Amino acid sequence: MHFGNPGYEPPVPDFVCNLRAIYSEATYTDRNPIPPDKNESNRATMNGNNVWGLLTVEEMGRADALAVEHGVPSLDLMEAAGASVAAEIRRRWPVQPVVVLCGPGNNGGDGFVIARYLKTAGWPVRLALLGETSNLKGDAAANAKRWDGGVEPLSTMVLDGAGLVVDAIFGAGLTRALDGAALEVVNANNAGNMTCVGVDIPSGIDGNSGAVLGAAPCCALTVTFFRKKPGHLLLPGRVYAGETVVSDIGIPAEVLGDINPNTVENHPQNWIAEFPVPTLEGHKYRRGHAVICGGAEMTGAARLAARAARRAGAGMLTIIAPKAAVPIYAVDDPGNIIVSLDQPHDLAAMLLDKRRNAVLVGPGSGLNEETRNKAIEALRSKLPTVLDADALTVFADDPGQLFSWIKGPCVLTPHEGEFDRLFPGGGDKLSRARTAAKRSGAVILFKGADTVIAHPDGRAAINANAPPELATAGAGDVLAGIILGLLAQGMPAFEAAEAGAWLHGAAAQEFGPGLIAEDIPDRLPKVLRLLR
Repeated sequence: MHFGNPGYEPPVPDFVCNLRAIYSEATYTDRNPIPPDKNESNRATMNGNNVWGLLTVEEMGRADALAVEHGVPSLDLMEAAGASVAAEIRRRWPVQPVVVLCGPGNNGGDGFVIARYLKTAGWPVRLALLGETSNLKGDAAANAKRWDGGVEPLSTMVLDGAGLVVDAIFGAGLTRALDGAALEVVNANNAGNMTCVGVDIPSGIDGNSGAVLGAAPCCALTVTFFRKKPGHLLLPGRVYAGETVVSDIGIPAEVLGDINPNTVENHPQNWIAEFPVPTLEGHKYRRGHAVICGGAEMTGAARLAARAARRAGAGMLTIIAPKAAVPIYAVDDPGNIIVSLDQPHDLAAMLLDKRRNAVLVGPGSGLNEETRNKAIEALRSKLPTVLDADALTVFADDPGQLFSWIKGPCVLTPHEGEFDRLFPGGGDKLSRARTAAKRSGAVILFKGADTVIAHPDGRAAINANAPPELATAGAGDVLAGIILGLLAQGMPAFEAAEAGAWLHGAAAQEFGPGLIAEDIPDRLPKVLRLLR
């Protein structure tokens, strides 16, 4: 517990480190994080020099080529890549025997550079190559010639006595399952629970989807270059990558303008320009009046969402509930307005009140025709709408009916089971979310430890700050409430979904072990204070 150690400082939570990063990397100035032209700034962070942007394997190949066109020799890029991996290794571990596993392509060329730098720094280095040095081409061949140590065949024998393993066999472009010596070495590495460092991405992980191609080494650290790839964040790739560090190897940031990527790692830099900030001249109605359709039996779901929406900044909140359940809702938070609603079509009349400007249907609603009708009435109003839980599953027999009513801003928040019922079909999570958004016309927040937020226009964000403690009953209701609260304050649907997912994860991180859903809303003020 470090009692009595006056020099001890507790570790800074990840969400605090991320928040600090905003102000060291963003172009915003002074204390107000919102630039004058919010929309233009938001577009710039998606397509411009955004350190949180993600590149597909193909886009990264294009970035390398464009760097060469900008006058950066490819040999210099490989030298910088290898040097940066060696530096990260030396920063984390003491000198010890290390084996560098090299493949037949440029990833293997990086490995030769890593081995050279570590050997120069006094590390005992063994290098093993898949194939023959005579078959290496281009920059990989050039760096093999610069290596003045031995080259052994790739086999499990080279792992004997190694304290550290560097995986430079294959990079993110691998499209087939590992086999032969590479597979044997990777399996032996994992069986021996050896400390492994991945170069670019662990060999056997698809850089675009995060899928395991047969097998992959479990890495403590992965060092990638210029920008992360989706496979670093999507499961199970993120688990195999371990800590992922992005190294600047000299690729000019201007190349992103030619590539125009449309995927980002979810981070405040991407949506802070749209984030609502209370003003002195504001009042409760200006901060939005959110509406939640509460169920008759599982009343806790709507109550959790209500608290989250208000903590996220909604100025007023009404829970519309069946008459029999009104007393249950009425004894909860006194700041909630409780209205009795026995006929689903009466919801339409309530939503005609111009002060009510965002709606949530689904948490604890029940799988019945009443829930279906409430969802339709909410969508018919064209107010910003969040549909969650039962409001999604109730359309499983006819998803097209749901999609036909989506005309205004809408966020659908399915978990895996709900997603499969509405959007059957295969593919990786990122592609499936994009397809679902285009098909439905809604922003899709595909929940999980690797939540994907997708816009119908093709933009997407992958959220990576959710701790495992969020796998608890009611956490999804809180997430839906946060998004509702942001929509009520005028935040666009895509950015509200991004911000909601990030705030949800940051609040859970701030609480830590023992988290239950009720804890999340009350941790939002601390996160919001740091964000502001």
